[in-house]
Amino acid sequence: MEESVMCPRFQKAMGMMSQRWTGLVIYQLLSGPKRFCALESSIGLSGRVLSERLKDLENHGIVKRVVFPETPVRIEYSLTEKGLALEPIVKEIEKWSQTWVPVESDSL
Repeated sequence: MEESVMCPRFQKAMGMMSQRWTGLVIYQLLSGPKRFCALESSIGLSGRVLSERLKDLENHGIVKRVVFPETPVRIEYSLTEKGLALEPIVKEIEKWSQTWVPVESDSL
């Protein structure tokens, strides 16, 4: 029996994208730059977890963090070119979900 070998790049990409909340953070940022509190309230997760996801995405070059030297300091997060390249993939998942993923009230 022939063993299937997974592409290491694909495996790494899937590992990165499969972290909990990562897809939702990217989805929210597709509409433009957002402040931390706006992301936190729109996704509904803890500040600690959001901070971890944003740092991971920033380290991977998907999200950029811009600090505005104002009082109080304003920080915005946006997608880099690399992050924006995920838009067709995220939109296809959104389209697929509209057809195939029932909302909880549909499953009753």
